[in-house]
Amino acid sequence: MITTATTVGAYLRDLPPDRRVAMARVCSMIRRSARGVRESMRYGLAFYELDGPLFALESGRRHMSLYVAEQDVVLRHKDALAGVNAARSFIRFSDFNRLPLDVVEKIVRESVVARRARAANGSIPTQAELLKLWAIKEQAAQAPQAVTRAVAAAPAKPALARAPAAKRTAARTAALRRANASKTSTRSTPERRPARSS
Repeated sequence: MITTATTVGAYLRDLPPDRRVAMARVCSMIRRSARGVRESMRYGLAFYELDGPLFALESGRRHMSLYVAEQDVVLRHKDALAGVNAARSFIRFSDFNRLPLDVVEKIVRESVVARRARAANGSIPTQAELLKLWAIKEQAAQAPQAVTRAVAAAPAKPALARAPAAKRTAARTAALRRANASKTSTRSTPERRPARSS
């Protein structure tokens, strides 16, 4: 599923409820079991990196796939899991209600150990190598460009249409000034009353 989401949280929110729950469980298990991983969205996938890409999680129409960079770890556990593609180093989950999280958690933990050993040896696979292993084409997996709409400014009213309104406003202002001036002048002149005769 190609997405325009820029964070894993936004990616999960866009999924249908059944897939959202399953993906959230796997994402949370990865964050908990692989301390120090960095989570990001790239190529329409949830990426988890530790000295380079380590896992990628994808939601398909009727399945979910977990790509694992450490191929040897996947091979060690392939008999314990259904849906393992050892050649491409990924696990496909088609039943969202029965995720084998215990086995997947072992794979995640062992992958972290293997990655740290590789980092010490300086033999970490590049992202290009992993995308090739996982058979993910960069162009095909790229999220589509965000659609942006230019909002045009409101068209200016013609000068002729503005002229009568401006004249009315000026006339009102002048009338208010005259009225205020006349009130002020009557207040300042004391009123004389005729003297009473006693």
